[in-house]
Amino acid sequence: MIKKIILLITVILFTCILFTSSFGQYRPSVFSIPAPNFSLYDINGKMFKLSSQKGNPVVMFFGTTWCQACRGEMPYYKALYEKYAKFGLKFLYIDINESTKRVARFAKENSFPYIVLLDSDGSVAANYNITGVPTLFLIDKQSNIIGISHRTTDLPIDELFPAK
Repeated sequence: MIKKIILLITVILFTCILFTSSFGQYRPSVFSIPAPNFSLYDINGKMFKLSSQKGNPVVMFFGTTWCQACRGEMPYYKALYEKYAKFGLKFLYIDINESTKRVARFAKENSFPYIVLLDSDGSVAANYNITGVPTLFLIDKQSNIIGISHRTTDLPIDELFPAK
């Protein structure tokens, strides 16, 4: 009888551990829906349109200068840039609700090698349903969103550049 109770407790405990180990964790989404087009100014005052990138895969990083998690993600984003930009993957950093001066200083201090855009009123972030930063989107050559994540390493880059 005691063996059955111990076995039952063990099974319940094991089930609880399995359930709670995945509960609440973010799982990156993999799907394909059209990316909403937008037009934003970069930190140099030049207009950028997402539609101009059709035919190129794109990674978009929504962030802010004050976000510690965004700052922590930057080395991984830069590493991704260094690895894949030469294969045609385009990289965007989209800053939400901050001044040009502040974002330009932040980009310079951190030596951003990619396009830095200003979503000064948060409308593009709202259109992409950004609820927290950092949030990254992976867009394929046909302008479809194929991945969303809060971490660079979770993006399904291998769908665009399969290992050979």
